[in-house]
Amino acid sequence: MPHWYDGPLAAFDTETTGVDVERDRVVSAALVVQDTPHAPPRTTGWLIDPGVPVPDGARAVHGLDDAYLQANGRRPGPVMEEMARALADQAALGVPLVVMNAPFDLTLLDRELRRHRGTALDGYLVRGPLRVLDPRVLDKYLDRYRKGRRTLTDLCAHYGVALTDAHDASADALAALALVRELGRRFADRIGGMPAAELHARQALWHAGQARGLQAWFNRSGTDERVDPAWPLRPSAPVPAPAPEEPAA
Repeated sequence: MPHWYDGPLAAFDTETTGVDVERDRVVSAALVVQDTPHAPPRTTGWLIDPGVPVPDGARAVHGLDDAYLQANGRRPGPVMEEMARALADQAALGVPLVVMNAPFDLTLLDRELRRHRGTALDGYLVRGPLRVLDPRVLDKYLDRYRKGRRTLTDLCAHYGVALTDAHDASADALAALALVRELGRRFADRIGGMPAAELHARQALWHAGQARGLQAWFNRSGTDERVDPAWPLRPSAPVPAPAPEEPAA
């Protein structure tokens, strides 16, 4: 039986208005699906007019400004629905989903669904659960004591994975997918033989341990920052009623 890293994988990535999962919005996203390491990837992309201004800092990262999004983006509600259904389709097929720093992207999608559709992400996963592979969690577990940053750009450089257009959702998703395949191959003796469901469960434990270690470091240094141990999705308050949307022009 082939290892999971040689089989079908999907990858999801977002670009946003900021880094606050409770308040910020998705402005673009991509889902990349690849059946085998050498098969051509299939990419679905979304562009969203978030209905709120894009701060200068976020625009400097991904290059998407208000005028462009208003002219080319779609209303958030239908797009979030499409994203959730696309992820649910992969989950139903048992395809592992690669998400770099999953608690950010998946939590932000969950909050957008709650905001615009009145339904949590879990509400779409009735045919099967997500089996998430997070290269950030995997790398920190597999090479715990390596010094240096562990952003997607840093990890791709370290593992020799091409990243051609950082902070473009499609490019980031494709690079994260290739990165996870490389992690699987390089550390096959440690994670290659695990079923995706078991690897998902173990990452939740590994992330919680990593979060506790980082929190202890913050506490010792007198920093007030709090680290959430939840993975791959941060818990939330009950689902609110969906916000009304402006009619399409």
